[in-house]
Amino acid sequence: MKPMAGGQRELSLTPAHVALVHRDMTDEGQPPGLQPQTDEDYADWVSRILASHPAPDRPTQLFAYGSLIWRPEIEHLGEQGGILRGWRRSFCLRQWRFRGSPEYPGLMMSLDRGGRCQGVLFQLPDEDLETQFNTLFRREFTIKPNTNIPRWLNVQTDDGPMPALVFVMNRRAPQYAGDLTPEEIADVLSRSCGHLGTGAEYLLNTVMQLEARGMHDPGLWRLQELVAARIGPV
Repeated sequence: MKPMAGGQRELSLTPAHVALVHRDMTDEGQPPGLQPQTDEDYADWVSRILASHPAPDRPTQLFAYGSLIWRPEIEHLGEQGGILRGWRRSFCLRQWRFRGSPEYPGLMMSLDRGGRCQGVLFQLPDEDLETQFNTLFRREFTIKPNTNIPRWLNVQTDDGPMPALVFVMNRRAPQYAGDLTPEEIADVLSRSCGHLGTGAEYLLNTVMQLEARGMHDPGLWRLQELVAARIGPV
């Protein structure tokens, strides 16, 4: 793919491709057999993560690597780039809701072990972390066992390492897809759709937001080319 004027790369995947995959879907709720998180479960997670805060006297940081970058859900005071070592973006979370459905199953990104991940650190307001975490946790995991687990991890920044709240994949969850090839992932993302939209849109938004911040992910870039090719000409 040729770079655009000014050094910007030109995406193969476009909103026109996304429109070809999109379907108006109704949220049918959780698929049968899955146990939802309860208010008590969320309260327990909030309590545990607050109690284990590694730097309560410093601003709290949230590490975003996917849709949190472009839909963070909660207020933040500023952002900066950071690198999380030992973890990598991976389309390893199977979905039959949100951006997938029983008819058009999907894959979402999580952080799986190995490699490194360049992402965005959001500084959270100091006030009422309990409410902020409750909102985040309800967004990031809805069933038991957790698919995404909140953890405190060190993220490398220009100012040195910073502890941050990070959501990582629970490999013991039944929804864990393991290591899929780019071709297998593209097969899914070129068809998947749920009531929140398509897998292709999810991929496109993430790549665009990373590129806008000067963060080039070669794996995601190759993946958007594969997805565009599978959807076909527009």
